[in-house]
Amino acid sequence: MRRRDFLKLGAAGLTLSTMPGYAVGLTRTKPRRIGLIGCGWYGKSVLLRFLQVEPCEVVALADVDGRMLEEAAQIVAERQKSGKKPQTYRDFRKMLAENEFDIVQVSTPDHWHALAAIEAMKAGADVYVEKPISVDVMEGAAMVAAARKYNRVVQVNTQRRSTPHLIEARDRFIKEGKLGKIGHVEIYCYYHMRRRGSVPDQPPPEYLDWDFWCGPAPYRPYNPAIHPRGWRSFKEFGNGIIGDMCIHMLDMVRWMLDLGWPKRISSAGGILVDRESMANVPDTQTAVFDFGDVTVVWEHRTWGKAPNPDYPWGATFYGDKGTLHASVFRYDFIPEGQGEPVHQDVQYELDQYPEDRTEKDLERHVAPAIRRHIRNFLDAVDSRSRPVADIEQGFISSACCILANVSLELGRDITWDPEKLRAVGDEAANQRLARPYRAPWQHPNPDTV
Repeated sequence: MRRRDFLKLGAAGLTLSTMPGYAVGLTRTKPRRIGLIGCGWYGKSVLLRFLQVEPCEVVALADVDGRMLEEAAQIVAERQKSGKKPQTYRDFRKMLAENEFDIVQVSTPDHWHALAAIEAMKAGADVYVEKPISVDVMEGAAMVAAARKYNRVVQVNTQRRSTPHLIEARDRFIKEGKLGKIGHVEIYCYYHMRRRGSVPDQPPPEYLDWDFWCGPAPYRPYNPAIHPRGWRSFKEFGNGIIGDMCIHMLDMVRWMLDLGWPKRISSAGGILVDRESMANVPDTQTAVFDFGDVTVVWEHRTWGKAPNPDYPWGATFYGDKGTLHASVFRYDFIPEGQGEPVHQDVQYELDQYPEDRTEKDLERHVAPAIRRHIRNFLDAVDSRSRPVADIEQGFISSACCILANVSLELGRDITWDPEKLRAVGDEAANQRLARPYRAPWQHPNPDTV
């Protein structure tokens, strides 16, 4: 009996030790079966951390880029305990139809997250999905609805919630009240990560199904500046720097301060400096998230220097008793008046996981956080509970960033009703909550997933 069948029967008379894959004493007897949709940079980075955390079996991989797909299959065969090469698919729907999975990891570009994740949930799998969870608000609402309808555990890869030194900073300084009353938080990114220059469009390579890659997004001709890894600079396929980098810091702040939805969201900026590039997302943007008792202000520039070179991407919490700087690399607590400053760096785990030293493109400083995030997810899967970055939390953080882009586009504040999932008194904003899909793809509906 598979876990999905157990859930249908209910918990009467059954315990974790009687569930599939377990023996008495909670020892797993069968490896979890994993499928990956999206075999690019972060898809491989996360999947290989799964194999470090637990001897899972990667059964199948799906990607519309045949070269990327084959590379991932070879790496997995070398790294997983069984030594087996996963089956490979160009169409994730066929992969889901022909296999049974315990877990499906969705690591596609943003415009594919919703459809792939919802189909995986319908197929009976628990899901680990990249951030932002969607490109529009109603996609995200549909993903939450699907997770609840099909009783799926869904973890969003906002792994700041599992970063050891950030957990320490939250517990030691915020929870213990050493910052005092926090009324303002600044979050920011000054990386020069937006695509620069222009490259002519060209025919897609033979190993890439470009029409499928575009999928429900607006179609545009193939360009090597978009794929691989450049798509974040194009609004057709993502949410720009705010959707890529702000969501991490906003989600971290919400988690640390236990915040829900903001009351109002406003944003300003645009392409103010690098106007020669083919990229069409803002190179400069400020967003204000008003939570009532605390204001969180985002700023990014893909040009110029960071005000604090030690914190080119991070958050600064201002309290009446102290200040806390936090990033993926470190934290610094600076008390007001008496007391000693406290500094802590990220802790690497290179001795425990020597493959981290040589793995191509791995963000080594993030690997420990991903492993803890995965462990939290797997524990939630076993207990059928909600993980630390449950899909609803990912939805709130993602939607806030999307709404900031809507505010920028309309040139006005958005007052948000989280119960109705509507902008109050703003029909133009509400019309932008679900963008049109390209035929034949159908936009998911929260009421009918």
